[in-house]
Amino acid sequence: MTRLAIFDCDGTLVDSQANICRAVEEAFGSARLAPPPRNAIRRIVGLSLVEAMRTLLPGADPAQHVALADDYKAAFFRLRSSGTMAEEPLYDGMLDALEALRAGGWALGVATGKSDRGLTHVLTHHGIIDWFVTLQTADRHPSKPHPSMIETAMADAGASAAQTVMIGDTSYDMEMARAAGTRAVGVAWGYHPPEELIEAGAHIVVDHVALLVDMMEQQ
Repeated sequence: MTRLAIFDCDGTLVDSQANICRAVEEAFGSARLAPPPRNAIRRIVGLSLVEAMRTLLPGADPAQHVALADDYKAAFFRLRSSGTMAEEPLYDGMLDALEALRAGGWALGVATGKSDRGLTHVLTHHGIIDWFVTLQTADRHPSKPHPSMIETAMADAGASAAQTVMIGDTSYDMEMARAAGTRAVGVAWGYHPPEELIEAGAHIVVDHVALLVDMMEQQ
């Protein structure tokens, strides 16, 4: 039976908070709204865009949430196209960890709030897009913590819930894993603190990338 390791992207594989914060600030500016504080923006990383805007601006009507999501996508694309957006670096040690998991027989997947285009850009930039057997994004699924992304990833890989681990940095990832019946592994280097990951259902929280592979072999 296939062992499947599904990774969140932002805050787990790559550090993308600077770009996300800047695009949200530009989207709110385009709508003539005061931007949220950056600590609030970091907390919505991982949600689908409309759900993220609903969380950041709960008093607005649904049409404004959709408009803000569209403005965010336009701002992100404009910033990237202009060359003013920083590339999203892999966390230190992540490349080695992914290589070791593959060598150990794990199939790799991604479940992310990014778009197809955004995820493809990041993984291609780092030369690892072919390492993943399944890529699930917000373009084709309900927002986390709905289990749809994990369920589709397992079907793609031919893996059961018992042989699947979801690895992420937010409470949404942990709740999604629990909803899908998989192991939930939190990482402490992302955007939600370890205590929130545990409260959301994490079976374990890993403090450092270097410890990830050893922990996975215990699953």
